Amino acid sequence: MFKNTFQSGFLSILYSLGSKPLQIWDKEVSDGHVKRLQDDDIQSNVLEIVGANLQSTYITCPADPNATLGIKLPFLVLIVKNLNKYFSFEVQILDDRNVRRRFRASNFQSLTRVKPFICTMPLKMEDGWNNIQLNLSDLTRRAYGTNYVETLRVQVHGNCRLRRIYFSDRLYSEEELPPEFKLYLPDKMKH
Repeated sequence: MFKNTFQSGFLSILYSLGSKPLQIWDKEVSDGHVKRLQDDDIQSNVLEIVGANLQSTYITCPADPNATLGIKLPFLVLIVKNLNKYFSFEVQILDDRNVRRRFRASNFQSLTRVKPFICTMPLKMEDGWNNIQLNLSDLTRRAYGTNYVETLRVQVHGNCRLRRIYFSDRLYSEEELPPEFKLYLPDKMKH
């Protein structure tokens, strides 16, 4: 999908304020919802994914199951709100041995497990909004002893609220981020 795109800096694959935030995503909803709503904490539109069953309510990118993202930027960042319910997301990557591997992070697991094609990791989330950053290059090297080539797919399961999902070439400090990549909290946070 992005394979032939020049990639540097930031590449956003979901932005809750866009006119069609799920334009390149597919959604699967069973006994829940995926909808845009106003979040009181940040006074902004966000995408809420809520479902009774984590496995059957999710969004996945790209929408076409046979397509791949082809994103080579090694840092994945999710700006996500903790709803104090089960939540997980998964990233499928390709390594330099041409093997597809998955990293799944969830807030209900306590141990990291590395299996040949999937690595599951615990996800510690603070109350409210979180900035989750994954160094896919480092994770691939540590879990499999191989090198990260590109990200093929991203899947986010309920239950959460999303502001943005993007890739970057490195970790950026808050001051370096473009304004639209920051999570602005209302004035009460600035005092």
